[in-house]
Amino acid sequence: MHFSTRSARLGVAAAALTGLLALSACGDDGAASSTDKIGVSLITKDSSNPFFVAMQKGAKEEATKNNVDLTVASGKADGDEQGQVQAIENAIAQGQKGILITPNGPGVNSAIKKARDAGLYVIALDTPPDPADTVDITFATDNFEAGKLIGQWTGKQLAGKPATIALLDLFNDKVVSVDYNRDQGFLTGLGVDTKDAKKNGDEAKTGTYGGGSYTIVCNEPTQGAEDGGRSAMENCLTKNSNINVVYTINEPAAVGAYNALKAAGKTSGVLVVSVDGGCAGVKSVKDGVIGATSQQYPLKMAALGVESIAKIARGGEKPKTTDGLDFYDTGVALVTDKTIAGVTSIDTAKGGTLCWG
Repeated sequence: MHFSTRSARLGVAAAALTGLLALSACGDDGAASSTDKIGVSLITKDSSNPFFVAMQKGAKEEATKNNVDLTVASGKADGDEQGQVQAIENAIAQGQKGILITPNGPGVNSAIKKARDAGLYVIALDTPPDPADTVDITFATDNFEAGKLIGQWTGKQLAGKPATIALLDLFNDKVVSVDYNRDQGFLTGLGVDTKDAKKNGDEAKTGTYGGGSYTIVCNEPTQGAEDGGRSAMENCLTKNSNINVVYTINEPAAVGAYNALKAAGKTSGVLVVSVDGGCAGVKSVKDGVIGATSQQYPLKMAALGVESIAKIARGGEKPKTTDGLDFYDTGVALVTDKTIAGVTSIDTAKGGTLCWG
């Protein structure tokens, strides 16, 4: 059959348009449909700390809402980098779309790069890696601000009295941002001049804070655990039995520190402060074990992470960092029943409605 040149051109154009429409309907980026299961791994530091248990709960609830096939993994303990590396390798092998991880240290960075190179979207939760662009984005508490709040509260509580300080950190054998941000934020809030904001323990051991003189007795690691907090506090007390300010990396460490103080008959007049805001921690504030704690929101971090990866996998927009920060700020609030003028806080009744664990 004979076709005119014009008819032939129209036929080619129509065929091309049909092809374009078909591509548009399918999506030219290989995006999953709303009915497709999206594979995501949540890799926490450990599976026993109430903070990470709450994070797992939040992720599971959001996974159900977003048709996500969630794999939950963790290191054996806080600091176990190799266990996290294996979980990342498993996520890559399974062809998952993304990973949510609370990094146990810089030893996981190369595995994260491998995952991103394989096309997985990687979100850090709670602990921004160093450097921050190791992951696609971080959803976290502003840990420096969390430390600063408890430091400001402590300084106002001291009201000019000398501060004899124990700093109970996370590690002494590796550097992670959550560790130095909380420690350095606390000292900054207290009014102590810090040298390198990314390094614990390099500030002058004696000097003046916002209202009086200070002495830093110790920087001891706790591994973020109750038994670690107790042994760290015991070590500090052997150096100076007159400690009256105890900064702790988290609430399990704070409880351990308090138990060491109690055993030594040294709880009177000692200010113990911390970061977490779990239900057990809020109760510790109510009971007077902890004077003040900065509350963070792990369920929110995990839920936002799962939702974001599911959205990206289905062709949606990627999340953006909070203005002025290199991460997405999930919020923080100071919880105390001893309010201080000029330091914004909520009481334990309110903290109890927002707590987790």
